Amino acid sequence: MTRILLIGPPGSGKGTQAHRLSGQLHIPEISTGDMFRSHLANGSPLGREIKRFLDAGNLVPDNLTTAMLRERLQERDARNGFLLDGYPRTVSQMDDLDGILDAAGNRLDAVVEIAAGDDEIVRRLLLRSEAEGRSDDTENVIRHRLELYRQETEPVIERYGRRALLVRIDGTADIDAVTVSALQGIEELRARP
Repeated sequence: MTRILLIGPPGSGKGTQAHRLSGQLHIPEISTGDMFRSHLANGSPLGREIKRFLDAGNLVPDNLTTAMLRERLQERDARNGFLLDGYPRTVSQMDDLDGILDAAGNRLDAVVEIAAGDDEIVRRLLLRSEAEGRSDDTENVIRHRLELYRQETEPVIERYGRRALLVRIDGTADIDAVTVSALQGIEELRARP
């Protein structure tokens, strides 16, 4: 069984690596954003509740995200492992995930952090914004998102580091090199007694 978290700021290459790693490890890639979209599209009870918050311009509360994640991790394809992309983002979400895993008698194998410097992330996101025709991603907006990411997620990364679960990867390396480094780090952690 392989249970992996993938953490990284926007523009770090996290989405690309999530897809590659889940394929290499033969485990499902689970993204809370994809789960939100799925529940909204199929009109599930959770989807209707999520829609109510989004329509009011509010963030989806952690308890709904946790309920959705708990449900997803009980599906057949996730029983033998998963790669969780972009969650937890806060210490509160981390505590919720710990509770879900503890209740199922499971534990994480590794937390992979894809890191890149701010200037590189800004460069990547501005290029992506230009390619996608998005005028809302200005340098100031991107830097603000990075600051919010740090405020919320750095404490999560630090706690996983203290638990000796963290694998830090240079997200500015070649895509294949990032994948290889992540797989090596995961294997090293899984091989521990």
